[in-house]
Amino acid sequence: MQGIPEIALDWHRAGKRTALATVVETWGSAPRRIGAQLVIDAEGRMEGSVSGGCVEGAVVVEALEALDDGQPRMLEFGVSDGDAFAVGLACGGTIRVLVEPVGPVLPEAMLADLARARAERRPVAYVVDTITGARRLDTEGHAARFRMDRSGFEEDGQTFVAIHNPPLRLIVVGAVHIAQHLVPMARDIGYDPVVIDPRESFASPERFPDTRLLHDWPDEAVAALGLDTRTALCLLTHDPKLDDPALIAALRSGVFYIGALGSTRTQGKRLERMQAAGFSQADCARIHGPIGLDIGAASPGEIALAVLAEMTRVLRTGA
Repeated sequence: MQGIPEIALDWHRAGKRTALATVVETWGSAPRRIGAQLVIDAEGRMEGSVSGGCVEGAVVVEALEALDDGQPRMLEFGVSDGDAFAVGLACGGTIRVLVEPVGPVLPEAMLADLARARAERRPVAYVVDTITGARRLDTEGHAARFRMDRSGFEEDGQTFVAIHNPPLRLIVVGAVHIAQHLVPMARDIGYDPVVIDPRESFASPERFPDTRLLHDWPDEAVAALGLDTRTALCLLTHDPKLDDPALIAALRSGVFYIGALGSTRTQGKRLERMQAAGFSQADCARIHGPIGLDIGAASPGEIALAVLAEMTRVLRTGA
């Protein structure tokens, strides 16, 4: 999956003058999180966002000026600013946005190293001193920020840390009808989906276009993929021969979400098998089953929506 840093690198390498805009601070009801990014080229083309659309136009104008003079910009928009209503931010929020031209300010080699770390699923922090202009990439020293996926200023008020955790990944075991709805929904909100099913007639490109498909047995597939704290695992086959090996691997890992399809009775039998395999009650409590929020979902699409909502709740609140 391409994120904004990767797009910025591609545009720059294609010979386009490119700038990155990053939300570095927010107050009130600002619509995007700290760390949200927008990439702009010299023709005004853009990808991403730093607000709900209310300040992008003004940021693009400033970015074009930054590309002309090769200097960074620190922008502020809010209702206390006389220009706030001109850019449309009249909802009580304030944001600060750092604009950095790629090349003159943000070195191409540093951006390439950042993109490489993301591709290799290695957490990395982009650290910039907004006063001196010093920039670096850190792989250690920001444990709390990595754990909470939280970018922001350090206590000195001038050192900004942008956290780049590995992209969110969804591993689906079972290429069933629900998965055909869940995979594109998850992709649309930023997940990198993988579907595992040894039955090639189920896990086919026709049923799952533009999706990575693995036809190995689930235990072998998840071992090859690796399981980390940015991964959600959904078990959708109803078949213990397929679900249980992946479930055991997930319980031994730090995946942030484990969901399993089935009735309350099926879930009870599943928990009995996991406890017989040596897992504690606390371990088994990590398994969300029946999978998904209880919204009365009936169709495969509605069940997929309930699953994605539950994944989001766990990711953002830990609940």
